Amino acid sequence: MRRWLIGPALALCALWLATCETAPPIAPDDGGPRTHVIQVASNGWHTAIVVPAPGLADTGLLPEAEDFPGAAFFEFGWGDRVYYPAKEKTIGMTLSAALVPTPAVMHMAGLAAAPRVSNTGREVVAVPLTEAGFLNLIETLAAEFERPAGRRAESVSRGLYPGSRFYNARGEFHLFNTCNTWTARMLRAAGVAISPSGVVTADGLMARLRTALPVE
Repeated sequence: MRRWLIGPALALCALWLATCETAPPIAPDDGGPRTHVIQVASNGWHTAIVVPAPGLADTGLLPEAEDFPGAAFFEFGWGDRVYYPAKEKTIGMTLSAALVPTPAVMHMAGLAAAPRVSNTGREVVAVPLTEAGFLNLIETLAAEFERPAGRRAESVSRGLYPGSRFYNARGEFHLFNTCNTWTARMLRAAGVAISPSGVVTADGLMARLRTALPVE
């Protein structure tokens, strides 16, 4: 595909998706205090959700956390099963991931500290959640792992950096269901008033998130 066509094509596809897709319902707000804080990190292309380890461990819903002893935070990112883990991306991988529905993979990392904004353009947004919203988020994240016969998910490869791993995930990746669409769905499950409809890029997701956050 010619480079000058990519931008208009993405915009057209996003518009089509926004008009055709129905967003899932927002998780009900329990009205309680927002005692949990998660983070959404963006490198300008990909977004991930970062959750404090103590709160996640208290739920007992993600046994895969045991693969990262000593972690203070867990990072979750979702993407194409071939393209996302690849050290060298090819044009063929890119087109296949974008245009053809393909199996997904979950990237999970154990972090010693929460991500911070850097001078490389990385953006990090803190998202406060109620107890019910946080629990619903963890339940939804746990359901995204592919678990044959209900067993604990097994790591299929090393992750993108030290202290991270890939696991097979549910769902299919394509242009209308990117990593950023997935992040929006997870946030919506947590009670954030954000629609995944039409979300394709990281910038689009972060813009919607900033608008959806409560004004302090």
